[in-house]
Amino acid sequence: MAALWRLSFDTPTGGRLALQSLQGRPLLINFWATWCPPCIEELPLLDVFYKENAVKSWQILGLAVDKMAPVRDFLAKRPLTFPIALAGMEGVGLSKSLGNLSGGLPFTVVLGADGMVRDRKIGKITSADLARWRELQ
Repeated sequence: MAALWRLSFDTPTGGRLALQSLQGRPLLINFWATWCPPCIEELPLLDVFYKENAVKSWQILGLAVDKMAPVRDFLAKRPLTFPIALAGMEGVGLSKSLGNLSGGLPFTVVLGADGMVRDRKIGKITSADLARWRELQ
């Protein structure tokens, strides 16, 4: 897990996001892509979760397994409140290292405040998933 926290990613706004900056609080990482219909369908649900739980120390990071241009275009049409970064195709390998055995999308991993994996899910998340994860620390 230590290697995970050393990673950093380009953001659609032109900056870099270091995962190290997200350590110490619960973190939900969602691997998605603009070409993945179930990924797109779950993003509004994640955005609501972020807005409701950011004050409770929860963080969300959307890691796009995609290219910069389509992600920028998507976010221009459908802005999100939570941070988005680009993992590119290397994101598939990263998601596999976090337990996504098939490499499919969407994939969500939930890390506790201690940085350890608390849960993971392949496929579209539900409100019930988010309610269960909210209780994890």
